[in-house]
Amino acid sequence: MKEILKIKDLHAVISGTDKEILKGVDLTVCEGEIHAVMGPNGAGKSTLSCVLTGKPQYEVTGGSIEFMGRNLLEMSPEERSWAGLFMSFQYPVEIPGVSISNFMKTALNCRREACGEAPISGADFLKLMRRKMELVKMNPDFAKRDVNAGFSGGEKKKNEIFQMAMLDPTLSILDETDSGLDVDALRTVAEGVNLLKTPQKSIIVITHYQRLLELIVPDHVHILKGGKIVCSGSRELVTRIEEQGYDSF
Repeated sequence: MKEILKIKDLHAVISGTDKEILKGVDLTVCEGEIHAVMGPNGAGKSTLSCVLTGKPQYEVTGGSIEFMGRNLLEMSPEERSWAGLFMSFQYPVEIPGVSISNFMKTALNCRREACGEAPISGADFLKLMRRKMELVKMNPDFAKRDVNAGFSGGEKKKNEIFQMAMLDPTLSILDETDSGLDVDALRTVAEGVNLLKTPQKSIIVITHYQRLLELIVPDHVHILKGGKIVCSGSRELVTRIEEQGYDSF
């Protein structure tokens, strides 16, 4: 199977300090796979997602990351997005004064330009947006609203999956997408994610809880503890975590 992402011996610190968070992470994701990354608080799960997307608060001090055969660490955050990397944030920010429709059209056309494609027409964009909003059961009226402004927790997470649907990334990172969601919102978000999965697309799900992985079933489960992946296996690992906790690893 074609490798989408290959992380080797990744070390990272908080920028401007010697506080090491990631202490030698190894992870390979192939096309069409869903990988779950679990672990206790402070294990480095969110740091891993931030490093992958190029957040400047973290500095890579060792190791390598290849994405679609390219050196990810030499790419800007924008270039990573244009190349097909997407992250759904645990705490999506509000952007007052910018409507969802304008935000998405700008983001989509930036990626199209980077890929050498012509800008999408207004009519085609509206058709695409309506179709993707329906996919994640998002009210079409939200297209006129400012990005996440005044949204509930569930609405913000739906908006993240809507953005994922619009941008059609090769690799999506879902950073604790289940946090703050009630049962119905969680099911809607999971259904959207499952509908977007194809044999060519891959997903990394970062979560604490079993409930999301009952709806988005992973092919591989990894336990991140103390800045390293200490155990990898099948979905049966999730049951072990629920029964014995992370101290068993």
